[in-house]
Amino acid sequence: MSEMIYDLAVVGGGPGGCTAGLYGARAGLKTLVLEKLAAGGQMADSPLIENYPGFPEGLDGYSLGDLMRQGAERAGAEFRYAQLTGADLTGEVKHLQTDSGEVLARAVVLAPGASPRPLGLPNEKELIGRGMGYCAACDGMLYRGKTVVVVGGGNTAVGDALHLAKLCQKVYLVHRRDELRAPAPNVKALESSGVEIVWNARPAELVQGEDGRLCALKVQDVHTGEIRELACDGVFAAIGRVPDTQLFRDQVHCDKAGYFEADETTRTNLPGVFAVGDARAKAVRQVVTATADGAVAVHFAQEYLAGVEK
Repeated sequence: MSEMIYDLAVVGGGPGGCTAGLYGARAGLKTLVLEKLAAGGQMADSPLIENYPGFPEGLDGYSLGDLMRQGAERAGAEFRYAQLTGADLTGEVKHLQTDSGEVLARAVVLAPGASPRPLGLPNEKELIGRGMGYCAACDGMLYRGKTVVVVGGGNTAVGDALHLAKLCQKVYLVHRRDELRAPAPNVKALESSGVEIVWNARPAELVQGEDGRLCALKVQDVHTGEIRELACDGVFAAIGRVPDTQLFRDQVHCDKAGYFEADETTRTNLPGVFAVGDARAKAVRQVVTATADGAVAVHFAQEYLAGVEK
């Protein structure tokens, strides 16, 4: 067992985690950031991010994540690439088990992120960044003047379709039912947006062109089995996200969807444990809101460590 006890351990090296590492180190806290793959989290898969302040020409997600890591390390944060296998967050000293040993810390920021729910089609992973996407707000500008398909029927799907309708020449919305689950005002806005809704249909095949990019989506009528091919430049899946919180749900309170229950202070039900980024229950999940979470979490972590948490 390691005898070193960090002031702050951050689980996850995405935008929220890197920001917590940066702010923690700058506050003079001995800070460790645990990341299983590479800095950036889900953001690293985005070929171009144009809605993060300070980069007027945009930047790919991997490079932005690496710059965030560099900033945190320059401030003094330590990064360790390891897979978290267990945790006990209930005591005054928090215990984090990883495949490279145990980590002890007095405060923990949880930033494990959330993964988009995939369509489950054979070549889906292969086409990520080549026509297959999961964040219309992040990548929509790449399809300005082109044709795209949004798959889903909830508020996120309708919101994505409305957003893309302002940018794209043609937008399809594919939904497996004959009625949308989004709030009435959003559905009404959709009716006048020019978006074509393909009812009672499910995605059946992502068609790859000779250049290796996605060129069409085949959809199947759920009642008749009939196949229709929608020629398109991009497909956005908006069928939900899965928060990567499973390892902590027996200790940290989560909502019905599995997101950490933490308000704008980022405090959880456990003293000294804070939740940030896409894994936190909140209205907007973007790079900029994750970084804001990271800064807020360290503010309240400092109060907790100083014994003045209110």
